[in-house]
Amino acid sequence: MTEETIKSALAKVKYPGFSRDIVAFGLIKEITIKGVDVEVTIGVQTKDPKVPETIFKDCQEELNKIEGIGTTRVNVDVKNPDAQQTGGEDAPAQGKTSIPGVKNIIAVASGKGGVGKSTVSSNLAIALAKTGAKVGLCDCDLYGPSTAQMFGTNQQPYANERDEIIPIEAHGIKLMSMGFLLDDNSPVIVRGPLATRYTQQFLRQVEWGELDYLILDLPPGTGDIQLTIVQTVALSGAVIVTTPQEVALIDARKAVSMFAKVNVDILGVVENMSWFECEHGTKYHLFGDGGGVKEAERLKVPLLGQIPIDITTRQCADDGTPVATLSETESSVSAAFKDTAEKVMARVHR
Repeated sequence: MTEETIKSALAKVKYPGFSRDIVAFGLIKEITIKGVDVEVTIGVQTKDPKVPETIFKDCQEELNKIEGIGTTRVNVDVKNPDAQQTGGEDAPAQGKTSIPGVKNIIAVASGKGGVGKSTVSSNLAIALAKTGAKVGLCDCDLYGPSTAQMFGTNQQPYANERDEIIPIEAHGIKLMSMGFLLDDNSPVIVRGPLATRYTQQFLRQVEWGELDYLILDLPPGTGDIQLTIVQTVALSGAVIVTTPQEVALIDARKAVSMFAKVNVDILGVVENMSWFECEHGTKYHLFGDGGGVKEAERLKVPLLGQIPIDITTRQCADDGTPVATLSETESSVSAAFKDTAEKVMARVHR
């Protein structure tokens, strides 16, 4: 009987609600083997009593399948995430930490691509900076980075004497993106573990300095990169981006469910592409009417903003100047992002 044998068995136990196992999550605290008898201690941070119960039952079941094993004992050490010194509410992984110098970390997420999440992230960062706040934006979408284009810069970052990456600055925002490290047409071809490592480097090995807000533009879905961030970073909360149509709302609910499972506060919903207003003032709800409003009500969280779709927003993104840089009198979209930023600030500091 070896420790590797025990870990191989426990690697078949999934953390409730996730596809990843408890070994991969780093929850195994101790394995004691005395002859054929085995004792395992597992550490879990959760408020849900069903989580430790399920883990205990599944661990016992897998251990008892090991040929020749004797007595098995599974200890589940449960801690209340509210009691952690980090101040964040932890979930499967251990030891969420803040980023030095960064006061608030806000994840911007969506369940699917194509809803304008990066547009919202970029313009939210600009709108926050226009209040006088110091803001950073980390493009965590390794496979489809868009920050370099949206902020109009192709600079490459340098490292300081401590081997920390110095972020690029544009429009008053500190930026980090895989797009700054690649040629225009170079694809990112990396598997999950390497993607996780890159994400950690962007968060931990970048000299962000003193920031009031760091916006994390997450990739769509609920994959390895999202899980790495919610497990290891003390988030102030998450903003969910959707369009009004039901197809987008279905996937947005998956993102909300992921954050709920790991005890991350949902700051609210941003409904993007809410309508198109023609030059005569008539509004056309191209993707449906009021879907984000109803979803926010269902989730019992604020509707942070309804962002119209217009040509100027697209032109500004293509030109590398986010639409929120315009004055509120020049653009109704810029005004909408100003309102959204104010609501996000109110939620973070409530």
